[in-house]
Amino acid sequence: MKNLYRWVLSALMLGYSTAYSQMPNDAIYMPKGVVCVGTMYTHSSWKQYWENTLKRENLNIGTHTTQSVMVMPAIGITNRFNVILSLPYVWTKTSAGNLMGQKGFQDLGGWLKVKAVDWKGFSINGLVGVSIPVSKYVPDFLPMSIGLQCRTASGRVLANYTHPKTGFYVTAHGTYTWRSNINVDRDAYQADDKVYNTNEVRVPNAYDMGARVGILKKQWQTEIWAERNSCVNGDNIRRNDMPFPTNNMQATMVGWYGKFQPKALGVNARVGYVTNGLNMGQSTSYTVGVLYMFGLKK
Repeated sequence: MKNLYRWVLSALMLGYSTAYSQMPNDAIYMPKGVVCVGTMYTHSSWKQYWENTLKRENLNIGTHTTQSVMVMPAIGITNRFNVILSLPYVWTKTSAGNLMGQKGFQDLGGWLKVKAVDWKGFSINGLVGVSIPVSKYVPDFLPMSIGLQCRTASGRVLANYTHPKTGFYVTAHGTYTWRSNINVDRDAYQADDKVYNTNEVRVPNAYDMGARVGILKKQWQTEIWAERNSCVNGDNIRRNDMPFPTNNMQATMVGWYGKFQPKALGVNARVGYVTNGLNMGQSTSYTVGVLYMFGLKK
């Protein structure tokens, strides 16, 4: 990270007209020697949630809100190999009750992104990612926790077709995420209708899949998307109980993403809505961000 800050300071006067900032869920790459740093604010809130399959409200919580600010640099190692980093600062709150929100830096994440196949607008891309907690936040105080405190490793395959003339594209991806066990501040806990006399908790692995349809031009991008996120296994929230890291959390989401970046400086925005789920809130979220692109000084 110190080297990244030095790169930023040494390249403030270098601008690039290419407007293709990239994420771990698209087929866009930074050219060799180019960095795009995104700084994004996200607001997500829900009032109703699924307790197992029962959709309900909780007057002791009211409306639950999670907010975050994340810095995400995307670094072009080559034209077909990029590195993406992320570090969010997260805080939570509720509109009712006496549950105290948490705040702090969550998990440092990184992705390696490779374009394995590139043929007449069609590409197959492989991504591997890892994340590690960077602060001692409490993972078993859901829904106020800012994370699960586990280390993760992910593998993703992403297929994309972009029409060379119109910029119309279709993208689909699938991901599997391995999660480590975590330690909680208690001598025993209940999960899967059993009592475990240990402070070590097994967090379920997870997978996701998604599809995007949009238009990508030199200075702007717009798309609609749908995603499905789910744990591989896990238990359910017990009646009138709090969530726990062993829960099988699932969600189907739909939304829109847009970006405008005429030169080195740009902006992006994202909105999302959970249409159905299991053991989680029916949230509405929005993200706004600022993008800055520059070249690394040799």
